[in-house]
Amino acid sequence: MYFNSNGKEEVSYDAIVVGSGISGGYAAMELCEKGMKTLVLERGFEVKHLQYPTANLDTWDMPNRGVTPEEEVAKHYAKQNRTGYTVTEARKHLFVKDSEHPYQETKRFDWMRGYHTGGRSLMWGRQSYRWCEMDFEANKKDGHGVDWPIRYADLAPWYDRVENFIGVSGRKEGLTQLPDGQFLPPMDMTCVEEEFRDKVAASFGGRNVTIGRTAHLTGKLKHNKTPNRGLCQSRNRCMRGCPFGAYFSSQSSTLFVAEASGNMTMRSNSIVHSLIYDKETKRATGVRVIDAETKETHEYFAKIIFVNASAIGSTAVLMQSKSEAMPNGIGATSGELGHNLMDHHFQVGAGGTFDGYEDKYYKGRRPNGIYVPRFRNLDADSTMPDFVRGYGYQGGAWRDGNYRNSEQAGLGGDIKDSMMQPGPWKMKINAFGECLPYHENKMTLDYDNLDQWGLPTVNFDAEWKTNEWNMREDMKSAAAEMLEAAGFKDVETFEKPDYPGLGIHEMGTARMGRDPKTSVLNANNQVWDAPNVFLTDGAAMTSASCVNPSLTYMALTARAADFAVKALKKGDI
Repeated sequence: MYFNSNGKEEVSYDAIVVGSGISGGYAAMELCEKGMKTLVLERGFEVKHLQYPTANLDTWDMPNRGVTPEEEVAKHYAKQNRTGYTVTEARKHLFVKDSEHPYQETKRFDWMRGYHTGGRSLMWGRQSYRWCEMDFEANKKDGHGVDWPIRYADLAPWYDRVENFIGVSGRKEGLTQLPDGQFLPPMDMTCVEEEFRDKVAASFGGRNVTIGRTAHLTGKLKHNKTPNRGLCQSRNRCMRGCPFGAYFSSQSSTLFVAEASGNMTMRSNSIVHSLIYDKETKRATGVRVIDAETKETHEYFAKIIFVNASAIGSTAVLMQSKSEAMPNGIGATSGELGHNLMDHHFQVGAGGTFDGYEDKYYKGRRPNGIYVPRFRNLDADSTMPDFVRGYGYQGGAWRDGNYRNSEQAGLGGDIKDSMMQPGPWKMKINAFGECLPYHENKMTLDYDNLDQWGLPTVNFDAEWKTNEWNMREDMKSAAAEMLEAAGFKDVETFEKPDYPGLGIHEMGTARMGRDPKTSVLNANNQVWDAPNVFLTDGAAMTSASCVNPSLTYMALTARAADFAVKALKKGDI
C-alpha cells in the first residue's frame, strides 16, 4: 500500500500498534475490542496459529537428529545460541539470524530475538508472577533509580483481568512478596520436590517452595473468547509453537480475539523506521514503515500509537524518530532514553542427588518447575549487609534417564535391562536475581554500522555491578544450604558465565516516572513528549524486581489501553 497513490484516508486508523508479541498482541486485542480500527505492524514474517512446522516432529524426523551443524550456527546464530538451547532444527526458524540482524557490543549483551507474528510469545518461558508492593516501592526506599509513578493497587485489577484471560496455573500461598492471583489448578510437584518443600519449610522460617505459576491451561478459562485453546498435554515442546493452544501466545489468544472483532488489520514484514511528529500539536500523527522484503517506504496515520516492539526495539524506534522539534528522538528530552537497561542475572545455584523414592516416577514432560520466592531483604530479620533487593529460585527434581548408560560396556539382555531402570533422583535450583537500574547501563544507536534496511544498529554498554556480584555469592550458598537441609547428598554449587540479556528479560530503556525531567513515560505509559504515544513493554519498567516480568507488561498494557481509549473519546489526547 503506497501513501502517495492511495491518499491519507486509505492509510489512516484509530490506532496503530507496533509489534505483535506479548504486549503488542495484548494492546491490539484491547483496542480492537473497544471499537478502535487498529493497524498492527509486525517487522517479521507471518506465522499463523496451528502452522508450526516442527511442533509434532520427533528427533528422528529432523535432519541430524535435530542438531544444527556447528558451521551453520557459527555463521548465522553465534549470538542467538549463547543461551545454549536456542539453535536446533526444531526451533531455529523462530530466532533471527545474527548475520541478517547484527548488533554491536561495547560490553557483551546476549540479545535473543524472534521476528515474526507473535514475537517471543511463541518461545517464552511462560512463568507468570505478579509484582508486589515492595517492588514498586523499592527505588524510593533504597534510593536507586527513580520512584515508580504507580503502586501495586494500581495494577491489581489489571493483573486479575490478564490472568483470567490468558490462564495461569498456580497455587495460592498467601505471601506478601509474591501476591496470589486468579489461578487455574496447579501442576503437580514430584515426590522429591514435595519432600524438598516440606523440609525447607521446617528448616528455614520464611522460605517457601511452590509450583511455578505458568501460563498453561490446566482447567477451563472463565471466558469463551479463545475456543482454539486446549489443555496442556505435557509435551514440553513449547518453544516450537503449541498446536493445542495450551499456553498463552499472541497467535492463540490476543491476536485471535483482535481479528475476530473485525477491527484489526495486520501487516507483516513491516519495519517501523520512526514516528511522525507534529510540533504544532505536540503529537505523533503516524509511523514511517520500511517493507522488509521490497525495502519500499510507507506511511500510516492514527490518533493513538502503541509502541510494543520489545524493550530494545521500542526505544530504538523512539530514538530514530528525529525531527527539528525532537532532534534526539521522541522521548529523549529527559536524557534517560536508552539508559537504565536491566535484565535478571542467573545461571547460579546448586544441585544434588536424593536417596529414596526408588519406587516412584512421573508421567509426561511437565513444562514447568518449582519456584522459591524471594526471602532476602524483606524485613529487619532478612536484611543482608552486602546487597539490596533479592532473588528467587526456579528448578525441579527428576530421575536420571537411560542416557546415563550410553557409554556403559555390555551386550544383549543385561545392558537392555540396565537401560530400562531409571537412575537416582536429582534436583537443581537456579536463582534469578534483581539488577539495579543504573543510568550508565545503556543502549545507543550506531549510525556507522547500518543494517540492510539502512537503519542504525543497536550498541549495548551494560554490565553487572557490585550489588549483583555480591548477591550471586548468596544465591549459591543459600541454594546449597536448602538442598543439604532437605537431605540431598553430593550437593554442588554452580555459577556459569552470565551477561546482561541472557535472562531474556531486558527492561528499562524508556522508564516510567513522576517527572518528565527524569523519565520517558508518565503513570499511564504515555510518552511525556507526545501524549498520544504509549509504550507498555519492557522498556517502560522503572526497576526489575526478581520475578519474570511478562505478566506485568500485559497488565500495564491493558491499563494503558483502557486509559487511552477513554482519553481519546474525551478529547484529552
